[in-house]
Amino acid sequence: MSLNARQSTESRQAEIIATVVALAAERNPADVTTTDIAKAMNVTQGALFRHFPTKEAIRLAVIEWIESHLLAKLGDAQASAPDVLSGLEAMFLAHVKFIREYPGVPRLVFAELQQPDSSPVRQRVQQIMQRYRQMLAESLGQAKDAHLIRNDVDVRAAAVLFLGAIQGLVMQSMLGGGSSDTEEPVLGVLHIYLASLGAQS
Repeated sequence: MSLNARQSTESRQAEIIATVVALAAERNPADVTTTDIAKAMNVTQGALFRHFPTKEAIRLAVIEWIESHLLAKLGDAQASAPDVLSGLEAMFLAHVKFIREYPGVPRLVFAELQQPDSSPVRQRVQQIMQRYRQMLAESLGQAKDAHLIRNDVDVRAAAVLFLGAIQGLVMQSMLGGGSSDTEEPVLGVLHIYLASLGAQS
């Protein structure tokens, strides 16, 4: 494959992924068909399958895109913070910002988690979540070592609660129970979470 052909394929794959993420913001991702994707892109289904062999391959590529972009933003947020506790705060806010920018993302993740256990895409989502929890647990352990949070904090449970707090905010937003235009609920939840760890405000 020539360089131009490879670049063209990568560009078209990126467009397909972006289209799926956008469609997921408007409807249940499980209901999005390859016909819907092709129609939104003004191409034929055949054009889609020239770049991805199956619909499952498209789904997997979307999850890989979510993983690379979300974890990159979390890493940047953490790296720019003056200490590990500030890094956790920055990660929380970066995750919420990412979801606001791409509201289809949580819908896609939830949809894949409802697939059978044997689904390769579901397994990939679970691996990403495990990696995220491990990253959080390590950061919380460092915060403990630096005496920035209580010494008796269970870092694994605190990592689960971190993600649960974000998921709760997402569900409130999806159900129309929260405004996406204000930071107050997000900051309030973050402050309660940090207080539960014994962090000094």
